[in-house]
Amino acid sequence: MRLFLATLLVCCATLAQAAMTTFSFPSIDGGDIDLAQWRGQPVLVVNTASRCGYTSQYDGLQELYDTYRERGLVVLAIPSNDFRQELASDEEVKDFCEVNFGLDFPMTTITAIRGDAAHPFYKWLEAESGFTPKWNFNKVLIAPDGSVAATFGSNARPMSRPVSSAITALLD
Repeated sequence: MRLFLATLLVCCATLAQAAMTTFSFPSIDGGDIDLAQWRGQPVLVVNTASRCGYTSQYDGLQELYDTYRERGLVVLAIPSNDFRQELASDEEVKDFCEVNFGLDFPMTTITAIRGDAAHPFYKWLEAESGFTPKWNFNKVLIAPDGSVAATFGSNARPMSRPVSSAITALLD
């Protein structure tokens, strides 16, 4: 029985690490963003859109990143047009974010997050936790071990107590 439980724990830990070891995204800056590079760190993944009522949350995401990056937090923005509120090209998104918000955290190219065309990370997220973004600026906190630590809807402001408390609980 102990061997079975030990094996089960190892299997669960291995599955949890899938988020950090098997998913990569094209970077808006060129090249790829591989989640494995942040193994051992908390990562806040946020599906974003430039023409959304929540777009002002970019300021809070940058503040969150500035506040906790030295302690290991990574914020990853994933622009998506799944809700028809993103600009037409990656270049437009990058320029918009740099000019209007001065963002310096990692950002992917425009990526599908829902349905059959969803990026494999979002398919894994739904299978792992039952969570699918319902709108722009949904937040997913990936724990340092690669498991889903928390999910937050669009209304959760990046610097709000629920979000910041979940993050600080995972920092060293």
